Amino acid sequence: MAAMPVNMSADAPANMRAEGSAVMPAKLGIIGAMEVEVETLRSHMAVTKCLSRAGMDFWEGELAGLPAVVVRCGVGKVNASLCVQILADLFQVTHIVNTGVAGSLNPALDIGDIVISRDVIHHDMDVAPLGYEPGQVPGLPVLAFPGDPELIRTASLACAQELPMLNTRIGRVISGDQFISGREVKKRLTAAFGGDCTEMEGAAVAQGAYLNGIPFVILRAISDKADDSATEDYPVFEQKAAVRCARLVEALAARLGRKTL
Repeated sequence: MAAMPVNMSADAPANMRAEGSAVMPAKLGIIGAMEVEVETLRSHMAVTKCLSRAGMDFWEGELAGLPAVVVRCGVGKVNASLCVQILADLFQVTHIVNTGVAGSLNPALDIGDIVISRDVIHHDMDVAPLGYEPGQVPGLPVLAFPGDPELIRTASLACAQELPMLNTRIGRVISGDQFISGREVKKRLTAAFGGDCTEMEGAAVAQGAYLNGIPFVILRAISDKADDSATEDYPVFEQKAAVRCARLVEALAARLGRKTL
């Protein structure tokens, strides 16, 4: 059973605002991976309330003039899925941004560089014996979940503004409940999925957003090379990544806020 083509034109939820051909956010859901990153964003918000659900604290208010909810989800795809559904059901977010760190699969990406998701795929979903493509979720008409074109464009501009010294690439993010730290596994994943980076939450965020009709983008700072050196590089870079991700998200929110009239 071959994967059906990716559909980039899903119906927009009713609580989005249209401006020309682009759909602008009325409320942005920001899912962070690191405590320092979320704390930085929260300190820059005009917070109106905090709600705790499923072991996560959801901070609601305004960031750079844009209505927003900031939350740190736990590690792994189950936590990420729960987080997205709570943002959809309890906060009615219209767009979702997920930030964090990832291991590089693309030799052109070094530690510190930024990946903006063109699309996202599960690398540990395998129902190939039943005729599905590796990575395809049975019952869904897509193989990879496409990022929102307007969020991708705006994130690229925000990154050029805030982090011009970094190499930024729009590419494929692959996700699984596994920290990749071996050369052979890295080679296998690169060959099978053509990803630019690998991490543990993005595909679950993407799938949840896709099923709820919410435009999304995944932003990843490269923390390691996803090889035998990964366990040494990751702890060193995580703190820097948190600060960079917070700066990027705030610049993104500011740009989106100026478009929401």
